[in-house]
Amino acid sequence: MKSFCSSLILLLFSFFVQAQNYDRFNTGFSETISSKILGEDREILIHIPNSNGGSKIKDRGNYPVIYLLDGNDNFNSVVSITEHMEETSLAPPMIVIGIVHSNRMSELTTGSDEEFKGFVGKGENFMSFVEKELIPHIDSTYPTTSYKTFIGHSVGGLTVINTLLHKPDLFNSYVSLDGALWWNKAKVVEDAKSILAKQNYQGKTLYMAMANRLEKGVDTLSVMKDTSGNTALIRANLRFIEELKKSNQNQLRYKYKFYEDDNHPSVRLIGEYDALRYIFDFYRLKIYDSEMDDPNFKLDSIVVAHYENVSKQMGYIVKPNENLVNNFGYQMMANKQFKKAESLFKLNIINNPKSGNCYDSIGDLYLATGNKAKAIESFKKALTLKEIPETKGKLETLLKEKK
Repeated sequence: MKSFCSSLILLLFSFFVQAQNYDRFNTGFSETISSKILGEDREILIHIPNSNGGSKIKDRGNYPVIYLLDGNDNFNSVVSITEHMEETSLAPPMIVIGIVHSNRMSELTTGSDEEFKGFVGKGENFMSFVEKELIPHIDSTYPTTSYKTFIGHSVGGLTVINTLLHKPDLFNSYVSLDGALWWNKAKVVEDAKSILAKQNYQGKTLYMAMANRLEKGVDTLSVMKDTSGNTALIRANLRFIEELKKSNQNQLRYKYKFYEDDNHPSVRLIGEYDALRYIFDFYRLKIYDSEMDDPNFKLDSIVVAHYENVSKQMGYIVKPNENLVNNFGYQMMANKQFKKAESLFKLNIINNPKSGNCYDSIGDLYLATGNKAKAIESFKKALTLKEIPETKGKLETLLKEKK
């Protein structure tokens, strides 16, 4: 790879320098932790879901975690994506951990490469810090679950693939964005030949994004005949994908995409979004309007079954979203399907026994069906859990009518 493209080399080294001036504090906060393994203090960027109030309070819920390489440059975009996906019920709320690098090339590569004379990557040491210090610190300090996603771009993508091969149980899902798999004579591709077929990747997910660095008239088939350094990155990725295809018995769930209209820097944003959509494609509950209008459609059973599948995919119990179930309940009330609405509101109470809003909602149902005694009981219970002015007003009206 003697003639490797100088522009990409400059990009790899300048990536960290550019990130230093990036304002990231509008979406989270930073923390400094001391690392014995690295022998220095390390800054990390942290985003707690807005639905948790952006704080580390643990009794509001627990969340999957995204560990993000090149945190300075990728933090804001990934946080925005996760918040959007939560708001639109495409994914669970997630904690995002952005790792700030002191020397990204040293930390995100292993071994040496002929283009970088005298340079030896220390990626094993860095990943030891992630595994033995960073992840335990996050789990002990913040409201996490066991589900973890690892995202990296360029040499960060190389680190992601290396971790998938050599430490597959460290994360549940892996995202490589235009990974620099050419590094060290594409050693990671050679490793894949012996590892992918033998390893059991059940429950693991991989997403690979590749940017368009091809000359006019060249496609992903013809580029494999090229031997120049300019196409080394995409050729290494395509070779790795061929190894994935050969090892289709290892139960790894994977997807790859070539982004014809994106280059090496721009593929990050769209690749991050597409990757998280793919990883959590099981999370969205799709119900048609015609089903909502059908009195025989067992909505409560569908909701329960859906979240049982989500729990299976995530590896722990995931309860139905309170707001989603609540909205379903009111839709059933509007459709005059009162028994179905009651079933949904009761499901919400079982899953959220400390929620005043859940008791207020079922009180509305009883009020709509003329059961004022149960409505009063429900509103009183709601107010013992939370001071809701609207609930208080409804209760006072009912008690006046009762006199």
